[in-house]
Amino acid sequence: MAEYETNELMQVRIGKMEELRSRGVDPFGHRFTPSHHSAEILADFEKLEGSTVSVAGRIMAVRGHGKASFVDLSDKEGRIQLYVRSDEVGEEQYSLFKLWDIGDIVGVEGEAYRTNRGEISIKARQLTFLSKSLRPLPEKFHGLTDVELRYRQRYVDLIVNPEVRNTFILRSKIVRAIRNYLDGQGFLEVETPVLHGIAGGAAARPFITHHNALDMQLYMRIALELHLKRLIVGGLERVYELGRVFRNEGIDTRHNPEFTLLELYQAFSDYEGMMELTENMVSSVAKEVLGTDQVSYQGTEISFAAPWKRMTMFDAIKTYSGYDFNEITTDEAARAAAKEAGLDVSDDAERGNIINLFFEEKVEENLIQPTFIMDYPIEISPLVKRKNDDPNMVYRFEAFVFGRELANAYSELNDPLDQRGRFEYQMSLRAKGDEEANETDEDFLRALEHGMPPTGGLGVGIDRLVMFLTDAASIRDVILFPTMKSID
Repeated sequence: MAEYETNELMQVRIGKMEELRSRGVDPFGHRFTPSHHSAEILADFEKLEGSTVSVAGRIMAVRGHGKASFVDLSDKEGRIQLYVRSDEVGEEQYSLFKLWDIGDIVGVEGEAYRTNRGEISIKARQLTFLSKSLRPLPEKFHGLTDVELRYRQRYVDLIVNPEVRNTFILRSKIVRAIRNYLDGQGFLEVETPVLHGIAGGAAARPFITHHNALDMQLYMRIALELHLKRLIVGGLERVYELGRVFRNEGIDTRHNPEFTLLELYQAFSDYEGMMELTENMVSSVAKEVLGTDQVSYQGTEISFAAPWKRMTMFDAIKTYSGYDFNEITTDEAARAAAKEAGLDVSDDAERGNIINLFFEEKVEENLIQPTFIMDYPIEISPLVKRKNDDPNMVYRFEAFVFGRELANAYSELNDPLDQRGRFEYQMSLRAKGDEEANETDEDFLRALEHGMPPTGGLGVGIDRLVMFLTDAASIRDVILFPTMKSID
């Protein structure tokens, strides 16, 4: 719709607003308490038929027939039809009703009844105007189909696309179910700082800000890990946080610069314990919210039922690429294998990073059903305990579904001297220009020096889990207000 046309239509609506006001009706009204929502009336109609009910919501369609009209009213639970007759509401109210537009918010009291065609409706007796919509909604038969406009104007998207509203209602239920599960397992929900003195806990570029009063540079957190593990040191034993984290990275169907992360830590556990917790929690949440742990995602049937498949990273690479890193043991041999496999690696690339590259390029896309990939190279895992039988590998897993990472977990490194050495290695990478390498956190090291019990830690991307449970193709479909490039 051209801008001048929109402005003309708005002027018509502004004229109606002024006429309402001139006739003593506040076009931006006051409190109205509905007795029911639409879904309640539809579900309990046999009990409610003939009784007086009241509803409030937005007008989505009007079909006029002289002295009588049908109106589709939408509220948070669905839609219901209103039947407005001049001899029921009176000539004065009916003349005011003629000033209503699609998009206006109104309250209606009347009788629950069934029309001659059998449709459950409300026969209006009292009309209350609550808010004038000055800007027209998209044409009713086309809805809001411009994807970028939907993300930028989520409020309109929610009005005209009921399935979008349902997605975000499900998201809220999923988060609530996660809390219910963890609370039932004895975990304590906590809150940790969003502003950090260093960028730590993950390999990611941070957003940088400045605190004026303290005259210091701060970072928006890229992970929750280091503060939560301080609480394990302090004796809280089982803690979790559901919080926003911020990573200064690209935007695509699986990444948004700010997203919701669940991190939890359990003293006296390890990554095996985290595998059991992950599969049981996700299955439990799916059953609580959807009634089943068998879901269809983008046309593929996915089973979240425990137990999930388990593979070591080496076994997965050998299965899907044919290369065996039990035999490829040096940096030189790893570089040669990568070049033979058509992977782009630098002349000084280390074996651990090449192993990870093989996995990303040759394996990930094949992991459709929920799968735990275990035992990662130490080079890409600076906060994880070394494996007893191979000090170059660590007790870490990532959970993959539909070729995408869903969760990341460790047997947490609790040796402060080893942790200091890992930080020093990360700082050497930063000196070479790796902006995603971890910084040394001296206070975290001080905490570890007081003693941290053996601990299992887990991180789950909530947005990606919601994508799987709501069959959403893009992460932007499950974030109410995704980050968008500004437009003039």
